[in-house]
Amino acid sequence: MLAEDGTNEAADALRGLGQAVKRLVPACVGFSLGLFEDRLTFTLVSSDLDIAGLDAVQYVDGGPCVDSAHLQRSMAYHSADPLNEDRWRLFAQASAAAGIASTLSLPILRDGRVMGSVNLYATTPHAFDAHHQELAAITGGWAEGAVTNADLSFRTRLAAAETPERLRAKDSVDLALGVIVESQRVSFPIAAERLREAAARAGITEAQAARAIARILLADG
Repeated sequence: MLAEDGTNEAADALRGLGQAVKRLVPACVGFSLGLFEDRLTFTLVSSDLDIAGLDAVQYVDGGPCVDSAHLQRSMAYHSADPLNEDRWRLFAQASAAAGIASTLSLPILRDGRVMGSVNLYATTPHAFDAHHQELAAITGGWAEGAVTNADLSFRTRLAAAETPERLRAKDSVDLALGVIVESQRVSFPIAAERLREAAARAGITEAQAARAIARILLADG
C-alpha cells in the first residue's frame, strides 16, 4: 500500500475494501482512499503507484475523485463517453494509457459533511454500473473510520517533496510539464507548481506523478 503517511488504519481499510469490491466487480484493479480537507483532496492510501499517479493527474487537471468530494455525490467515469474526455482531458488520456476504462468515486460523509472519497478503477467500461449502492454500502464503514482518524499535513508533504529525487527524473518531469503547459495554457513555472502540489496531494514523488502524465505522450507515440 502506498501514500500511507503512517495511517495504518487507512491501509487496513483499503485492503479489506479491495477484497470486498473485487468479489462484486472482478474488473476492478485499483483503489485509493482520499481525505477532503480545506477544499482540497489528498490521497491517504492507494493500492499501487499507477493508481496514485492517476490521482495526481486529477489533482493537476480535475477528475471524478476531485469532483465527487466538491459536489458531494458519486461520480462515474466511462472511457466510451466523449463528454468525460472533454471534461477531464488529461485524466481521460492518462487513464487510457494506464489501461483504465472506468472509475467510480464515492464521497465519504459524516453528519452531512464530506470527509473524503473512495476511488475505484477498473479495466472495462461500465464495470461499476448497477453496483453503486452496493459499493457505497461496502466502502462506507471502513472508509469513514480511516478518514476520521487520519493525520495528514499538506505543508509537511510539500516540504518532503523538496528532495534531490526531483532532479534525478528530469526527463519525465520535463515531458509532464510540456503536457500541462499545452493542455492548460499556462507558463512553465505555473505548470511546475501544479505538478509539485499534485504529487504532494497524491502522496507520491514529483517524478512518479510526472511519469503518470508523461505516459500519455508515450501511448500516443
